[in-house]
Amino acid sequence: MASRSAITLVQKSKASSPEILQLRCHIRPGASKIREGVAAVTDESIELCVAAPPQDGKANKAVIGILSEILGVAKSDLQITHGMKTRDKTISIASACFRREKDTGANEDLVALVRKRLLSDEVSGI
Repeated sequence: MASRSAITLVQKSKASSPEILQLRCHIRPGASKIREGVAAVTDESIELCVAAPPQDGKANKAVIGILSEILGVAKSDLQITHGMKTRDKTISIASACFRREKDTGANEDLVALVRKRLLSDEVSGI
């Protein structure tokens, strides 16, 4: 069985459509505030700890907030596309939000950029 990558760049069929980055995450809700953030980045998923409880979408909002802060994108650029009620989630980001940043070159690999930002938070955050 083929395993899926934690960070995937999806090309749309139309040239005018933006590329989408998909992040496969495993969420650990109810963690202490000190442990909140990226717990691990593996080949298959990104493990996130959030302090919010898994009630009424509080953990989902916390996940969006944490990823927005780590990746340096607006919360409105992030969307949970799968797993609204489970711990395993797929979060989509339009690649255009990375391309409009000043420090990112047009030719830089977006998957590597996102992985680098997640890993830098993993080391400093926990």
